Amino acid sequence: MFFICGINQGQKEIPYNKLVICGSCGGYGRYQVFMTYMCLSLFFIPVLKWGRRYYVKMSCCGTVYELAPETGRSIARGEQVQVGQADLKLIQAGRREQWRPAADRKRVCENCGFETEEDYNYCPKCGGRLEEP
Repeated sequence: MFFICGINQGQKEIPYNKLVICGSCGGYGRYQVFMTYMCLSLFFIPVLKWGRRYYVKMSCCGTVYELAPETGRSIARGEQVQVGQADLKLIQAGRREQWRPAADRKRVCENCGFETEEDYNYCPKCGGRLEEP
């Protein structure tokens, strides 16, 4: 008799809808809460989960925080919880692209001289490479 079993790491997104001002970049963003865990599967059916950890990723800049376990469990149960800075531990800083005025974003074709403010890599008229702004 053969048993097919394995241990793998899983990730599950937890619904949490709150608009906040990011402590990392200063922009508006949403908390994207997710849980990671280790899982024992028997015949590809999850049998046992352990090592649950909760994380928050900012939608504005991609900064990742580890969430306090009790707060994460409360959110996973569907309770209305306020996530504060005391509940977050910085794991990885994100990066937000800075906004530039339209005049600074013009791209010029090296071939025909066509100018555009769109984020193209190649000219829509002749197909030549556009210069970086």
